[in-house]
Amino acid sequence: MKFNSPLTEGIITKRYKRFLSDVVLNGEKFVAHVPNTGSMKSCWEANWNCAVSKSDNPERKLPYTLELTHNGETWIGVNTANANKLAREIITSGLIPSLASYPEVIAEKKISKETRLDYFISGHSTEPDCYVEVKNVTLKHNGEAQFPDSVTERGQKHLGELLELKKQGHRAVMLYVVQREDVEVFSPAEDFDPVYSKLLKEVVSQGVEIYVVRCKLSTTEITAEKLMTVNFL
Repeated sequence: MKFNSPLTEGIITKRYKRFLSDVVLNGEKFVAHVPNTGSMKSCWEANWNCAVSKSDNPERKLPYTLELTHNGETWIGVNTANANKLAREIITSGLIPSLASYPEVIAEKKISKETRLDYFISGHSTEPDCYVEVKNVTLKHNGEAQFPDSVTERGQKHLGELLELKKQGHRAVMLYVVQREDVEVFSPAEDFDPVYSKLLKEVVSQGVEIYVVRCKLSTTEITAEKLMTVNFL
């Protein structure tokens, strides 16, 4: 996934009201949009380096968007919307061979009046149709990449829906996109959401598939790099 243009590097000094951050670019302070609903634990501290994109849309109140932070070791992708873009590339690239042979890839597949899952892939000659839910992973805890970084009732609901689809005869996949390079192993964040952690282990034991892909990040692009080890499998 290439950025439309190279990001501008600066310093993040504050995050507040969840969706706002103060950033300093070339000595001048701006307010940047933060496209992340999570706690962003382990993703930023005051005076870390950061990188922002700029929109040319004159109707936007905040032209800058916080895309990356840097902890001194790695860039961290904090724009959660990028995870779905990366997921499409992962699905179609062959990095996960069992997902690569589906000719049809449909985003935002509706499974009920209330719920859409991120991807529906179909048309395989021998495999069942497959539903894929995508989660962006930025938390580093106890040396591992973990999800979630706070309680997520929505995430818990998605796990239950994937299990139900599996019981109906479909493939059901939980795809975690890790947007930081200083981790080698993934696990559910039991310290932050023990219910989610328990549910993930339960649904995987009943046939829901789990894949974790680590990305390589720069101010020009983010690319899927490799499959990661999952420590409870």
